[in-house]
Amino acid sequence: MSASPTRVSQNRSFGGDQQVFRHDSTVLGCAMNVGIYLPPAAASGPCPVVYWLSGLTCNEQNFITKAAAQEHAARLGLILVAPDTSPRGEGVPDDDAYDLGCGAGFYLNATREPWARHYRMYDYVVDELPALVEAHFPADKERRSILGHSMGGHGALVIALRNPGRYRAVSAFAPITAPSQVPWGQKAFRAYLGEDQAAWAEYDATALLPSAKERLPILVDQGDKDQFLERELKPERFQRACEEAGHPLTLRMQPGYDHSYYTIATFIGDHLTHHATALRATPRL
Repeated sequence: MSASPTRVSQNRSFGGDQQVFRHDSTVLGCAMNVGIYLPPAAASGPCPVVYWLSGLTCNEQNFITKAAAQEHAARLGLILVAPDTSPRGEGVPDDDAYDLGCGAGFYLNATREPWARHYRMYDYVVDELPALVEAHFPADKERRSILGHSMGGHGALVIALRNPGRYRAVSAFAPITAPSQVPWGQKAFRAYLGEDQAAWAEYDATALLPSAKERLPILVDQGDKDQFLERELKPERFQRACEEAGHPLTLRMQPGYDHSYYTIATFIGDHLTHHATALRATPRL
């Protein structure tokens, strides 16, 4: 298990506390920052936890400063956890391009050098980070959910699909839904995983849907003015896969909205309400 986290910052927000912690990650082999919002209800006992996964070039700061999520989390009694998007620091491999290396972990476990030692964001998000949160914060160990944006939307969908029973809800903003079929995903998968298409499919939400063992309803918001819509995101392919698999999907095409945090801030309340409703429901057997 990782060492106890050290608080980096703390700011009062809507009666709760927006904090940033730093901890040494065993899985990633480096120190990691994590944003954690504790709602007022956390002072009285454990609260359900919503994990947020950010997109390319982001770190823990983007969501906690731009998404306008704290007011909704305070009202709904949700702990929000927003980790960095990749390992960072001395000795961690990087690349000059924005879409590979630091800031571009793609929420997978790399198998190729020089990435394999540090780039294990899948294991970090699924195992190490929840263990840390549940050991050191008033988190309800039985009630967790996950959402994300762009690369983080890809991560949220993949992680939920691969881990039935772990999350009560999943949603995404402008997710990379079929990374094996688009330039962002192909570049990252080739670098981190090599040419094995079966390995790529393990981190591709569209490819995972036919064999999914759980049917968590998925909420996706996608702006129709998103500059990456046609080239990188391909929501229509994911929608078709959901229809063929009988997987519940609400895909909302939002007129005039783009890929930015302005879109996220506009609809984050809907998403957190989606999560809060599921987190309060009796788990399905």
